[in-house]
Amino acid sequence: MKNSYTSLSIAINELKKLGYTIDFNLLDHGISCSVKQKTWKPEQLNVVKYYRFEGPTDPGDNSILFVIETEDGHKGLLVDAYGAESGEISKEMMEKLRIHN
Repeated sequence: MKNSYTSLSIAINELKKLGYTIDFNLLDHGISCSVKQKTWKPEQLNVVKYYRFEGPTDPGDNSILFVIETEDGHKGLLVDAYGAESGEISKEMMEKLRIHN
């Protein structure tokens, strides 16, 4: 897994080759996968790494790619916009996805 990627699409393609194939969706109190018809609470997942991407001209193009592993062995990716457009999530989920520098 690289420290950085030049674009979101390149990162997703390369991480999928490393086995992070599930597309996770953000919920108020966790994440879900519609294909697996399953949800996970914050305490059931581990954020392995994250990547920030900023649009060159439009702040609306900002996003974060989270590389996630669940406690039951599922590996996947969560893409989320950040900034003013971000939705509300639970305190537990916010802490789980908090970016530590």
